[in-house]
Amino acid sequence: MIVLSPEWTAVLYLIAAVCFILALKGLSSPKTARRGNLLGAFGAVLAMVVVFLSTELDNIALILGVIALGTVIAVPASRLVKMTQMPQLVALFNGVGGGAAALVALLELPLVADELGAVIAVAFTVLVGAVSFSGSAITFAKLQELMPTRPIVFPGAPVVISLVALGSLASAVWLVLTADATASYVLLALGTALGVLIVLPVGGADVPIVISLLNAFTGLTVAASGLVLGNTLLLVAGTLVGASGTILTRAMASAMGRSVAGILFGAFRGGSTAGSTAQSDRPVRSSSAEDVAILLGYAQRVIVVPGYGLAVAQAQHTMAELASTLEAKGIEVVFGIHPVAGRMPGHMNVLLAEANVPYEVLSEMDEVNPQFKNADVALVVGANDVVNPAAKTTPGSPIYGMPILDVAAARQVVFLKRSMRPGFAGIENDLLFEPQTTLLFGDAKDSLTKVLTAVKNL
Repeated sequence: MIVLSPEWTAVLYLIAAVCFILALKGLSSPKTARRGNLLGAFGAVLAMVVVFLSTELDNIALILGVIALGTVIAVPASRLVKMTQMPQLVALFNGVGGGAAALVALLELPLVADELGAVIAVAFTVLVGAVSFSGSAITFAKLQELMPTRPIVFPGAPVVISLVALGSLASAVWLVLTADATASYVLLALGTALGVLIVLPVGGADVPIVISLLNAFTGLTVAASGLVLGNTLLLVAGTLVGASGTILTRAMASAMGRSVAGILFGAFRGGSTAGSTAQSDRPVRSSSAEDVAILLGYAQRVIVVPGYGLAVAQAQHTMAELASTLEAKGIEVVFGIHPVAGRMPGHMNVLLAEANVPYEVLSEMDEVNPQFKNADVALVVGANDVVNPAAKTTPGSPIYGMPILDVAAARQVVFLKRSMRPGFAGIENDLLFEPQTTLLFGDAKDSLTKVLTAVKNL
């Protein structure tokens, strides 16, 4: 039973759209991110309620049952997922959104077959939605280590990708000209195959960037499905997601010093991060937790560089306590954050905020780099590629040209690593072999706990 008039429906959709816009604004800063999330959630709930109150719906019981099932799955999943697994979770969201938009477009095709513009939107939604769905599934599998994270390339892959892409475009034209259901199913199959083929050659540190790109694709499919359904809110929300995903993709690619084309197709010319696990046998200078504590305890200025290894070890609380202990001794402590330190922008900031590290001591790369030359100790915890001098000194390296934190400029460098395995890019870090660098091997949380105990005993 319809309760809302078209006028009230439009007003409430406008309020939901404003909530989405304010949510994105809030997410631009750690201080307002929680409020932004709540605004976005409110806008989504409001939009869903408006649909129920403004539309004649069939199968209400089935719809409510599916919503209940999704809630039962989502609530415990959101509470149990680890912060280190957020990129995988984002990939799943991307895939579900793109796949849902493609299926909705397929169902709407018979109803809009006489409208050329709507059929064009259907073809776009089916193709891009299928690419987003299957591509996101592969990125999830790579980051979750359900399949190799390295680039997967097979003989003739460029030719196969080109043929499938051309076939997809031909199927899209076929669908637009005929509005034939068979064409839509062929397009869905080819789009799904194309998503897999595009993402397979991507590996290592490039995978999170592709997740962001696919997020933009999903936004575009939602916007196109808004055109198909004649729903302004879907158009607005999809455009916001598409635009923000595009901006984020460009920012991440810039932080890695790579082009989007190089990320997608770099494996075919040897320019992709490879994710090697081979360990170096070059000699390094290692030390004990007690020696590291002495270095830190008698320093005046310490810059902490956290990385993915800190996140995996769940060592953020121990790191925060160590920083507080050093500050209590009169030592200045600053955290230097690379844009992709936690695999995605803002990931590391959220992790440290979880441990109550003040926002004021978190410095972005451009802000902290000039400070390294005045630092007595640079403490690198679980980071590798983002401090690797090869990005500046080794042309041909997978990370050459990537902006890095200038850790090598510090007077002393303490590197906390589990082993001599390379980072996500699969290459050695020459900083490990410099005379000012000391390595402390072990799990990041265990090592920091020992260092913290030793610092307290100084």
